[in-house]
Amino acid sequence: MAAIVLADDGVVFDGPAAAERALGGAETAFVALAEALAARGHAVRALARGARRLQHRGVVWAPIEAGVPERADLYVANRGHRVLGWCRGARRTVFWVHNPARYLLKWRYQWPLARRRPILVFTGAYHAATYPVWGMGGRRCIVPLGVSEAFLGARERPPPPPVAIFTSNPLRGLEALADLWATAIRPRVPGARLLVHAGGGVYGDPRTAERIAPVLERVAARAADGIDVRPPLPKTELARAMAACRLFLYAGSPDETFCLAAAEAQALGLPAVVGRVGALPERVADGVTGFVVDDAAAMADAAFRLLTDDPLWQNQHRAALARSADAGWDAAAAAFEALAA
Repeated sequence: MAAIVLADDGVVFDGPAAAERALGGAETAFVALAEALAARGHAVRALARGARRLQHRGVVWAPIEAGVPERADLYVANRGHRVLGWCRGARRTVFWVHNPARYLLKWRYQWPLARRRPILVFTGAYHAATYPVWGMGGRRCIVPLGVSEAFLGARERPPPPPVAIFTSNPLRGLEALADLWATAIRPRVPGARLLVHAGGGVYGDPRTAERIAPVLERVAARAADGIDVRPPLPKTELARAMAACRLFLYAGSPDETFCLAAAEAQALGLPAVVGRVGALPERVADGVTGFVVDDAAAMADAAFRLLTDDPLWQNQHRAALARSADAGWDAAAAAFEALAA
């Protein structure tokens, strides 16, 4: 059994928050990894801004403002530069990167990365390529994220009604997607709906919420086009909502270094139509569990096929379920566990 400390000094959250409200991808991953490590028998302490003092699913939570232990077998510093300077007596230090790694080239990151030389953990090949070879830090490795338990264990089901779903950041192309839906997809599939579960509060930063709000207002005003905007949901409720849909639809963004939203959809057996951008080609097997497309016209055609062709949908549904059978967090926890050895 190893003593493991995870630290994040970003937005306010803790373990129970993942069941109480929707969280951003980095926060969701932090909670899930801590719980998976605890499930593997380790003594796990998770520290986050504003966290409540409690034990949840085997993890001891505390506010990071109260201080960080000086020693651990493994210290996982999550995304921020300040956490790199803490837990100096750790046997192994990991810096867990979530966003495109160009931000690490700022001096406030390069200096502590050069001084401490932590193991740099990226979530995939595309993600790792966003950090240049000359960047500071220790050795680099790739550990794909898992998906929450709520999305695992789905069974094969018959084709559902023609409902597509968007669950990503609205600033990543939602308005353009709504235009495409209204002009090139729904006219070919009368009665089809685009369900949007999104909100600014997920991302913690008030400035981001302020930018997202008008986007959602404009998209919500397009109800006549079959677009239904709803609030973000905790993972268990979101999984139920997604399981009733037919298609995950997302053009993507170069900032998408893993895309938990796509991974969650695939784990539920939900075929996806996504853009060939960022890490999305790593999440969706083109022509097998969905389609990875190069432009809006191809996206509209692929969406039309999956919304109307039952045999095609069934084949891709089965393939997505099979490909995601081991998509849980245990494999990621085992990879982090190995870093402590």
